[in-house]
Amino acid sequence: MLFDMDGTLVDSEKLWDVALQELAAVYGGTLSDAARQAITGTSMDDSMRILHDDLGQPERDPQASAEWINVRILELFRTGLRWRPGALALLRAVRVAGVPTALVTSSGRPLVEVALDTLGRDSFEVVVCGDEVGAPKPHPEPYLTAARLLDVPIERCVAIEDSPTGVASALAAGAAVLAVPTEVPLPPTDGVHQLESLTGADLELLAALLADAR
Repeated sequence: MLFDMDGTLVDSEKLWDVALQELAAVYGGTLSDAARQAITGTSMDDSMRILHDDLGQPERDPQASAEWINVRILELFRTGLRWRPGALALLRAVRVAGVPTALVTSSGRPLVEVALDTLGRDSFEVVVCGDEVGAPKPHPEPYLTAARLLDVPIERCVAIEDSPTGVASALAAGAAVLAVPTEVPLPPTDGVHQLESLTGADLELLAALLADAR
């Protein structure tokens, strides 16, 4: 099992909304809805470039903006992180069944370390962070890396995602994909099973997804 983090396991996208809008205000603007949707699931560097372009300030340094966001989002994660509906129950069921499990996220390691206080450090055999791969989502590398570290063929993995960027990454890697869209709607896509939430998702469904993929 390959789990995305933001918007999939934890309701962190609202916290990102707060941090991104606060930074936009510092720069004298407001982040548009279209830019916010485009940011969902992207790497930090890409997110900052989208924000800068949206504000009409492309000359700004993405690294400086990323450092500001990282400080603020760490504060928000420590106090406001909540599980998405059904996510904790499914993660527990997967762990009880002994299914090899990885967290595959675009977030950087410092932020993930804070999130693991909520997610549980024993919930995953493998954690792949966005700042630990050569090419972030939507490239397939994050999911291919997780499958390799788990020593499980990617074709035998189910990836659970919420964003178009993450879904594209998982599909390109060759995983079966369960999508639970939150901030950004997903169009019907071959090879992707969509649910409104993870409430009611179980091991039987995951097995069926793998069978269908074969």
